[in-house]
Amino acid sequence: MIRDTIKTGLVSAMKGGDKASTSTIRLIQSAIKNRDIELRTGTAPADDDALVTEVLQKMIKQRRESVAMYRQGNREELAQQEESEIAVIERFLPAQLSDEEAGAKIREIVAELGASSMKDMGRVMAAVKERLGTSIEPARASALVKGALAG
Repeated sequence: MIRDTIKTGLVSAMKGGDKASTSTIRLIQSAIKNRDIELRTGTAPADDDALVTEVLQKMIKQRRESVAMYRQGNREELAQQEESEIAVIERFLPAQLSDEEAGAKIREIVAELGASSMKDMGRVMAAVKERLGTSIEPARASALVKGALAG
C-alpha cells in the first residue's frame, strides 16, 4: 500500500535529517487525512491506493500551477521549492505510462469506442480513467485524448 510506503519514507527522511522531504511528506499525510475525513460521510473507497494516488496527483497539479505563477512573477526561489516538493511527491506515485505507451493505449480506446470528434471527449476520458486509472495523470490524459480526437 502506498500509505505504508509514505510512512516508511517519513521515518527514513526524519532519521536522515532531510528536512525538506520530511515537511513535504507531512504535507502528503495531511492531505490524505483530509481526504479520509471528507469521505467519512460517503462510502469508503474500494481501492485505497487509487484514493492516495488521486490525492498525490492533485498535489502535484497544484504545485505545477504554483511554479508557473512564481516564474511569471520572477520568484525563482519559490518555484524551485515547489519543484523540489513535486520531486518528493512523485516518489510515492505508482509508475506512470510513458507518452508513447499512453498515446497507443488512448488511440486504442478511441478506435474501440468509435470516437471521431471532440464531442466524444467525455466518453473517451471516462474509459481512459477506468482502464488506465492511476498510471496516467488526468491532465496528461486529457491532452493525449484531445490529440487523438483531433488527428
